[in-house]
Amino acid sequence: MRKRIALLLSVVMVASLCMAGCGSKDSKNEEKVYAVEAGSAGEAAAKDKNWKMNSVASQADALMEVKSGTSDAAIIDLLMAGAMIGEGTSYPDLKYTDKLTTEEYGVGCRKESNLATYINNFFAETFKSGEMQKIAEEYGVQEALVEQKETDAKEIKGGDVKYIQDKGTLIVGITEFEPMDYKDKDGKWIGFDADMASLLAEKLGVEVKFVEIDWDTKAMELDSKNIDVVWNGMTLTDETKSAMECTNAYCNNAQVVVVPAE
Repeated sequence: MRKRIALLLSVVMVASLCMAGCGSKDSKNEEKVYAVEAGSAGEAAAKDKNWKMNSVASQADALMEVKSGTSDAAIIDLLMAGAMIGEGTSYPDLKYTDKLTTEEYGVGCRKESNLATYINNFFAETFKSGEMQKIAEEYGVQEALVEQKETDAKEIKGGDVKYIQDKGTLIVGITEFEPMDYKDKDGKWIGFDADMASLLAEKLGVEVKFVEIDWDTKAMELDSKNIDVVWNGMTLTDETKSAMECTNAYCNNAQVVVVPAE
């Protein structure tokens, strides 16, 4: 399945943006109901097109809506589509059609937090050493990685970094989102983002703790210090960048429409 994800990403990232124009006419799309995760880039894409929406708690719930027939289609991340739909996956009877957007993932920290710079240095170090690529290959997302440029790599002290080190835990806000953050058969959080966050916690000298959050209130979760980072395939939109201190992009992504396979 991981090879399948990598192949899917490789094909889609070089596909023509005219793909969306080859689907149904806008008038037909406007009649459909699209299941979207509240506060997500998929919801923003549907709003931009004035499509009817059914807002749900997660992208996994959006897929369930399509499977059960309570929504006509879902809009989810391409990376999740590669892991969750089609032959050999959890939803073999679903397929994706149009690619609505191209975008990038980043990590969100509290506004003006020095943890964002610390993570940028961490990204540059792990990309140079090959650790990032190794973890990406484990989950089939290596084709989506964004090259991380070297930084001055100066030591980051004080501020949020010291706060996290003093309390001894890095609290990571997530939703269940394969292949970025999801549970294995033993209930342990794994995935590309989960493994990278665990590696960062190790570098900080603290324990990692994963907390499921309401995606629509992620900025408030950060500000209230219920979590320290949002690390869950978060699209870098103008809205998120104004509400949080965001890292450099580390993964490419897209929003795709998922429908029942014919």
